[in-house]
Amino acid sequence: MASFNLTINGKNQQVDADPSTPMLWVLRDHLKLVGTKYGCGIAQCGACTIHLNGTAVRSCQLPVSAVGEQKVTTIEGLSEKGDHPVQKAWLEHDVPQCGYCQAGQIMSAAALLEKNANPSDEEIESAMNGNICRCGTYLRIKAAVKTAANS
Repeated sequence: MASFNLTINGKNQQVDADPSTPMLWVLRDHLKLVGTKYGCGIAQCGACTIHLNGTAVRSCQLPVSAVGEQKVTTIEGLSEKGDHPVQKAWLEHDVPQCGYCQAGQIMSAAALLEKNANPSDEEIESAMNGNICRCGTYLRIKAAVKTAANS
């Protein structure tokens, strides 16, 4: 067991955990931030996507010991009122069906738009490629990313 000082959603948090504990479980079990979902556990589905210094990463394979002083943002920290342009576009395009992958999808889309404010179709497809939606809402996701890019 070790103690980690983390910056999560702009707040300093202290967590006592085994250094190999994945950030997903630190967020969900230690800090009760349950917006980030467990999907496959092997970084293949994207349900657990968070931002690490603004870059989309899979929290299920990110050990807490690797975070250091980097800033972590979860879906809860993307916007205070759920009014991030990507979240608003998600509602406008009625993207969620079962909703399970949506937090990860939104975090990947937000990271893309932070680095590329006007992505092409190919850039959207490439950035969102690792996020799997079992309901198959990919066309709505792409439309929502385009709407968010234009807002």
